Amino acid sequence: MAIVIDTHIIVWYLIEPDRLSEAALAALESDELIHLSSISIVELCYLIERDRLPAIVLERLLAVVSQPDSGIAIVPLDQAISLAVRQVDRAIVPEMPDRFIAATALHLNCPLVTRDHKIQAFTGITIIW
Repeated sequence: MAIVIDTHIIVWYLIEPDRLSEAALAALESDELIHLSSISIVELCYLIERDRLPAIVLERLLAVVSQPDSGIAIVPLDQAISLAVRQVDRAIVPEMPDRFIAATALHLNCPLVTRDHKIQAFTGITIIW
């Protein structure tokens, strides 16, 4: 089964894999396709601009996804996912990037790997942590 991953999950996987739970690491290291919302790339750019992450994180991610056998697919923010955001309760998941990530998992009908407690409180998707 394919999975969707949250932004912090890809960051930890690339630079601090020991921060991942056993279940999250197992999901990432399985042979299943990993979906990463394009909003995560926007978030990474923003965090790098704010000096909250080193630029190497984005460089590593782009190097990984550019390889034909990477197993990571960037999911574009399209109309279907944009409309699926309406199903992610803003009272539970208030941050817009997190709502897009949850909506991506909802639209693709895939579990979401996340440690984010607010996203975990949204019952519309299966969470791996």
